[in-house]
Amino acid sequence: MTTTEAASTRGDDREAQAAQGWQFNSSLVLTMVLVLVVGLQGPIRRALAAPVMQSWMTVFVAVVVQALPFLVLGVLLSAIIAVFVPPSFFARALPSRPSLAVPVAGMAGAVLPGCECASVPVAGALVRRGVTPAAALAFLLSAPAINPIVLAATAVAFPGNPQMVLARFVASLLVACAMGWLWQRLGRTDWMRPPDRPSLGGLGKGAAFWGSVRHDVVHAGGFLVVGAMAAATLKTVVPAGWLHAAANDPLVSILALAFLAVVLSICSEADAFVAASLSQFSLTARLAFLVVGPMIDLKLFAMQAATFGRGFALRFAPATFTLAVLVSALVGVVLL
Repeated sequence: MTTTEAASTRGDDREAQAAQGWQFNSSLVLTMVLVLVVGLQGPIRRALAAPVMQSWMTVFVAVVVQALPFLVLGVLLSAIIAVFVPPSFFARALPSRPSLAVPVAGMAGAVLPGCECASVPVAGALVRRGVTPAAALAFLLSAPAINPIVLAATAVAFPGNPQMVLARFVASLLVACAMGWLWQRLGRTDWMRPPDRPSLGGLGKGAAFWGSVRHDVVHAGGFLVVGAMAAATLKTVVPAGWLHAAANDPLVSILALAFLAVVLSICSEADAFVAASLSQFSLTARLAFLVVGPMIDLKLFAMQAATFGRGFALRFAPATFTLAVLVSALVGVVLL
């Protein structure tokens, strides 16, 4: 054996020993965690048996169980559209005049189920295929807010307030069309970076479909859990006086839930159930939560910046948030 081969062998042995050591350490940590949980099962059981934790778990489980079927259905339909419906279909279906293409693209969101995670890459594909950016942005905003799955979930979440479905549809469509026309009027081409090709473009149909489903389930499911935890915490842990103080001021309540929608970043198929659980707030404030969330939140800002550029997101996100809050307040006054 040569000197080089011997050195290589010793290097491989060291790497193998390091890997074994890491496996041993990982197993040891897992064992210690399990032992700690078993040792503290008494205090943990007593903490979970406390009335406040029982109420917290009840709200959390109720929100998740109600929202989960709509979330799964929305993810499946979103993957079907993203993988099996060619972007050229949208380009052929839209009018050539941008001012007419904007409302048509906005209304297209009412018949094409998909969450906000899917609407951003679809909008990017539309721009790549030559669709006017104003129409693509109108679709980006409307699709996750007024599609059939979202409206059905809203109807189930607000059985005693059917007008909430109409208010959400009208307010979201108005914001989507207004932002499309605003971009057509004031937007500049150098503000929007041409979107790159989709990450699933080199895969087969089946692999792309299941890849899209796995991605959306992991992301949307995670945000649903976070949203349900936040709703349960607001319901049971935060002092009622604080919530009533915010809820009793119309302006503060609208702004509070609008900012909460941005921070929580809940999937649009599930946000109605979180909004319904915030019963301390007015219907108008909860409408702002439902209109703002599918259009601009933390994950959407990151996706829009990655797809169209940071300069675009820094201009588009604040304008969308402001317009969504104003339109929600006006529509709430009229319809709610």
